[in-house]
Amino acid sequence: QLQLVESGGGLVQPGGSLRVSCASSGAKLRNYHVAWFRQAPGKEREGVSCINSSGGSTNYADSVKGRFTVSRDNDKNTVYLQMNSLKPEDTAVYYCAAASFYRTWCGSEYDYWGQGIQVTVPS
Repeated sequence: QLQLVESGGGLVQPGGSLRVSCASSGAKLRNYHVAWFRQAPGKEREGVSCINSSGGSTNYADSVKGRFTVSRDNDKNTVYLQMNSLKPEDTAVYYCAAASFYRTWCGSEYDYWGQGIQVTVPS
């Protein structure tokens, strides 16, 4: 059983940076592909970024491409989302999710979810 806990969210001014982390316990995160999602008030959840189990492949939504960077440290069982040049439209609850290695990475099926963390960029 894998548990995921996000941390590092908060309030940041437009143009600023923030790094959110997704730490796992209960199992080795290296056996999982990981994705970041976000959900803003009144909006549907959207995929932000994903990284495969080895960290060798990444993908980004067009809305964050060039501003966000996903990475992972499997020895620390942690995945990171570095967010730069933040905009008010990035305000949302950010969730990490893990898919077992046998699933398609950056796919639609995830086995475990974190509880989410708030990121706020005021306008």
